[in-house]
Order: sequence, then C-alpha cells, then structure tokens
Amino acid sequence: MPLETQESAEISRFFQENGYVVAKGLFSRDELSSLEAEFDRIVSQITATGENVNARWAGPEMERLAATETTVVHTHNVQQFSGTWLRAMLNEKFLDVTEAILGPDIVLHHTKLFLKPPEKGSPFPMHQDWSYFPTDKDTMIAGIIHLSEATDEMGCLRVYPGTHRLGRLEGSMGSTDLLTERYPIEGATVLEAEPGDVVFFHYFLIHGSMPNRSSKPRKTVLVQVHAGDDEAVHNPHHPYERLVLRGWNHRMSREIANLVK
Repeated sequence: MPLETQESAEISRFFQENGYVVAKGLFSRDELSSLEAEFDRIVSQITATGENVNARWAGPEMERLAATETTVVHTHNVQQFSGTWLRAMLNEKFLDVTEAILGPDIVLHHTKLFLKPPEKGSPFPMHQDWSYFPTDKDTMIAGIIHLSEATDEMGCLRVYPGTHRLGRLEGSMGSTDLLTERYPIEGATVLEAEPGDVVFFHYFLIHGSMPNRSSKPRKTVLVQVHAGDDEAVHNPHHPYERLVLRGWNHRMSREIANLVK
C-alpha cells in the first residue's frame, strides 16, 4: 500500500529536522533471502578476480580505533551484477519513503555493496559524503538496505542528527583530524537496524561507523539517489548511473543519454 499522506509528511518532517530516518521493514523476508543470496554471489565473484576489494580507509582516526588491519569488502553498482538487485531499486515501499524525502522524481546515482566481516570489519571515520559526488542542488541522499542485523557491536551507522544543516564543510572526508576531533565517533547517535530496514540520510549529515567486533557479518547495500531536477557534477572517477527509478529526469538531454561511459 502507498504511504498515507500523514505518514509521508511525518517522514519528510523528521528527515528535514534530523537529516536521517530509519524506515522499518521495507523489504520482506522472501525478498531478503533472494537479495542476500545475490549479495553473497557478488562477493564471491569479485573476490575471485584477485582485485583489491578492501575499501578500508587510512589515516590517524583508523590508527586511533586500532583498525589498520581491518577489512570491508566493497564494489559499486550491484545492479550491474544482478537483475534481482535491479528490481530491488524499484521496490515500491523503498521508493515511497524516498519520494517522501525527495519528491516524485528519483534518479539513481550509484549503489555500493559493503561487507563488514566478523571480528575484523573495518570502521568508517566520521565524514560527509558530498565531496565525493556533489550535486547542483544538494538533494543527494543515501538509503542503506540492511540484509543482516546491524547492532552497535557489528559497526552499525552512527550519526550526528541535524548536522546536515551545516552544509558543505571543508576537510569533511574523514581522513583528517578536522571533523573527527570536532565530532568524535564515540559521541554520535547509534542507529541499529534489523534485516529489511533502510536507513536514509542526507549527504551533508556527519556519519560514520565503528568496527565490526561481533562474530557475525554485517551486510548492506547503499543506494545513492538525487531529485529529478538536480544533477551531479561530472566526475570521471566515479560512476553515475542516471537511471530514473521513479518520475522524470528533468536534466536529461539527448547528448547525455548518448554518452558512452
């Protein structure tokens, strides 16, 4: 069922105030079973190539967290591996909540897979996302689809609510002391989640995660989207799918549509 007007308005209000929202149970048990099987298949395929798939960060904060020997398995664009994951991007419940935040026009920028293995899963220092893929109107948000449980011990997302209103902060990539000293990860709000939950957050929100010190893997796929009247600044080093998940892409042109990546 589509979201009720009041529920949609409450999601929008909470997101605008806090910069995030935790949407419970957007994916069913049957959907999760298929998505997790495809997630595991992607991990097997990319690790078999011999490529470096460890997206662990570097810097003084990683040393402080005793996380220099940790691992987080990563790849972009799960929908290019799996039709099941492409269909997940079109999940009606997922898009209804996204629409409550962004409006009726929703454009996919990219997706990324993260596997934090048991006991040695890598943390992410506190940071903003905007500098990696800035957009003209700063409408970019992320939705983290949780395939597994994500507890604090497992290194779930931590945020500083309301910091999205600070806008673009310089030195916000998490590899310097600027942000990590001002917004220590230990003081951030812990956002635990269950399988099927999706945590949405604005790309200005200061966020990060602790290491996975548990005996279980943490499995997530992050979906990065922006409003249809917005557009990301060209970055030849980062994928930009421009796939319309709902509504219309007002910035599309014949020239852009014909671009060969």
